[in-house]
Amino acid sequence: MKKVKITILKTTLQEDLASEYGVDGLTTCPMMNEGEVYYADYAKPENFCDEAWKAIYQYVFALAHGVNDIWYYKDWIKTPGVAIVSCNDGLRPVIMKLEKTDIESKIEK
Repeated sequence: MKKVKITILKTTLQEDLASEYGVDGLTTCPMMNEGEVYYADYAKPENFCDEAWKAIYQYVFALAHGVNDIWYYKDWIKTPGVAIVSCNDGLRPVIMKLEKTDIESKIEK
């Protein structure tokens, strides 16, 4: 199993939805910042948002276990070993890039 590099590409705020449904003063995600990098395999990285992990773990797991094809029906991401995903916060989604690496995962026994 290999490590997967997770890069935070964008922290966004859907202003129209936030103004209608969000609490006053809602801003972009306070837990993640653009440019942050994490490494994962089967386990959530330390200090990584629990909800974001729930939204992306299946892609991380697939990449960690060797998926190297173009995803789905070749109508999504053009680069093998890469996925662009987001967390499940509909008001302030965080956009992430997942990349397969050659870094071996060290599984603790």
